[in-house]
Order: sequence, then C-alpha cells, then structure tokens
Amino acid sequence: MNTDPIKTFEKLLFEARQLSVQTDLDVYLKSLLSTIVELTESEGASLLQYDEESMDFYFRFIPWFHQDAVRSVRVPLNGSVAGWAFLNLEPVAVNDTSNDARHYKKVDNLAGFNTYSLLAAPVILRGKPIGVIEAFNKKSKYDQSDINILETLASFCAIALQNNTLENEIRSTEEEVRKLDTMKSEFIAITSHELRTPLGLILGHATFLKELLDDNKYDEQVDAIIRNASRLKEIIESLTSVDNYQTGGALVRSRKVSLARVIEDVSISFAEMAADKKITIKKTLPPGQELWVEVDGGKVAIILGNLIKNAIAFTNPGGEVVLRGEKEPDYVKVSVKDNGVGIPARDIPHIFERFYQVEGHLTRRHGGMGLGLSVAKVMVEMHGGRIWVDSEEGKGSVFSFILPIRNVPPPEKSSPFTE
Repeated sequence: MNTDPIKTFEKLLFEARQLSVQTDLDVYLKSLLSTIVELTESEGASLLQYDEESMDFYFRFIPWFHQDAVRSVRVPLNGSVAGWAFLNLEPVAVNDTSNDARHYKKVDNLAGFNTYSLLAAPVILRGKPIGVIEAFNKKSKYDQSDINILETLASFCAIALQNNTLENEIRSTEEEVRKLDTMKSEFIAITSHELRTPLGLILGHATFLKELLDDNKYDEQVDAIIRNASRLKEIIESLTSVDNYQTGGALVRSRKVSLARVIEDVSISFAEMAADKKITIKKTLPPGQELWVEVDGGKVAIILGNLIKNAIAFTNPGGEVVLRGEKEPDYVKVSVKDNGVGIPARDIPHIFERFYQVEGHLTRRHGGMGLGLSVAKVMVEMHGGRIWVDSEEGKGSVFSFILPIRNVPPPEKSSPFTE
C-alpha cells in the first residue's frame, strides 16, 4: 500500500468521529465509501445490503457511473465475491477476477464495465452479517493493509446502520407514545367528566338519605355507599390532577400560606383514620414560627394528606407518624416519617411513578392504585419544589418535600390555608 500511514490514521479517525456527529446516514455512507476509495487507491467502492427474504444482495450505494445501469440488479449469495465474504464472515481479495469463478459478471455486462480486481469485507453487527462493502480496480494488488482498512471501515458502516435503525425505532416509539398519551388524556378527560355527575348524585342522595333515616338500622349501609363513592371521586380527582399537570392544564393559585397551620389542620383531618389503627400522629414544628410560604394552600394540603395517608396505610397498629416542618433561608421543608414496613430498595426509584405499586403482597394488603405519591410529586413540582424518600425495608420511611419561599413577608392575619 502506498498511502501514508499518518494520513490513513487521520482518515480513519475522522470517520470514527463522524459516527457520533453525523445525523444523515446517506451522507455518512457516501463519505465512508469515498474514504475507502482513497485509502485503498481503488477506482470505486460500493455497499451491498443483504435481503433476508430474497436471500440475495441489492446495491445500497454504488459509484455514480454505475447507478443507472445496475440500480435494480440483485447479486446472488452463491456465485459472487460478496456472497463468499458474507457466508465466511471474513474479507477476501481477488486480484484477478478473470480467473476467479466467484466474480459475478452480470453487473459488469449491464454496466459495460470491467472489474479486474475486487476486495470485499462483510458488514457484521453483533456477530451477524448484514451486508458487504466492496472496493474494486486497484492499479496494484490489494494487500493486507487494504484488507485491514476495509475491515475497519466495514465495522464503522455496521455501527452507522445500527444507529440509523435505532433512531428510526426511537422515532417510531416516540410517535406511538404520543398517540397513546393523547388517547390516555382523552380517556381520562371523558371518563372523569362522565363519572363526576353520577358520583355527585350518588353522594348527594346518600347523604340526604342518611339525614332522613330516624333510626340507625341502615347507617352502616349508607355510610358504605358514601365512603366508597367518595373513594371513587378521590381516584378521579387524582387521575385528573396528574394528567392536567402533564398536559399543562393545571393551575397554581399561590397566596401567602402558613405551612405550620396546614400541617396542623391536615393532621387533624387524619386523626380518626390514625386512631382506628391505633397509630399516633406527632408534629414537630419550630416554636413560634408559622412557616410562611407563597403556595397554593389547597394543593399543599393534598400533598401532605397523600403522604400522611400513605404513612398510616403502611404503618402497623401501635406505630407512629411524625410530621416535621423546618425553615431554611430560601425554602421550607416538610417531612412525614413513619416506622412502618418500609420500601424495598429496588422500588424506591419508581415509587413516585403513576400506578406504580410496591410488591404485590403489600398492594393486596393495603389497597390503592398507586396514584397518591404521583399526585404529591406533580403538585410539588408545580410549585418549583422537590420531593424524595429515604427508606429502609422493615424500619420505615421518611417522605420529604421542599417548597421555595419566594421571599413573601407574612400577613398580619391568616386562615388555615390562605391570607
């Protein structure tokens, strides 16, 4: 080979770098074939891709002076130099095609061309050949250096083809995801709309019946209707909250809020639920501090309520749930700690995903659809905050979230959630 080794190295390095920056496959492959021609001092080069259905090759790229004549030609697997390299998974140099039966002469006949020498290397991806690169008509003989160059560039070609396949699959998958996401959003919107009215009627009439009944004979049945209808309403609201956030339809109505008061009031609302399981709810707040912050008080109450509900659900009778509020220079931090069953390490990265549920036996035991934590996460993020969990299986969990203060001065008077 007469090519300067330094120039060869520079050319190979260039093509290697182009693999990571070139987005147009055709442009890259043309550049690759041009480099093959230059480095092997050949008259031309081509890329043949294997067709698994017809079990032969078609020209993916050919020199411009052959394009019209051989564009539709198929090269057989048996009876061609390309086929030999493909089947044997190794390069082959034929320096005199006139004395080699493997040379497929139909291409030359159609193009009115004479291929007197040929170098072929298989394009191999994950141990499987997918095509062949050929260089032809070197003035001198093809040698081992030429073979090494062609093998190297054939491997670059395999990576480029694979990258293109993966990119097409990703684009196709993204399109499918977009379609599914649109269908999901439409389904949630329609379902929520259609269920709200009958659920409202069920709750209204059940509450009315409860007030009409003079004795307590049917209280248990009516309470069951109200409780389960309320649960369905809660599920619908949770689905809608997450979907509205993801589609940009959610609104945050921020006002000056005493986070200490939110913690106090939300904990009171869960006192009965905790008492039923003999679980103690404790609060740790900085003395004399209201923890003022500019947030949507109703949404923060939902965040905290979902975390407390989750803590109570996964804490055994006799346990405790500790609520803590802290103030930092630029944000307030709220944490909900329990000494319950804890979360397996493998589940922690997914715990805030919608519909994700920890191990099956825990799901069956405690119920739920895996929406509460995802709702808490999206509502925290709507405020520009962050939520996370620290947990050890068998020892309990600590769910924490922070909310930016926004430098809001406290008002003189306040109600539980707003100014």
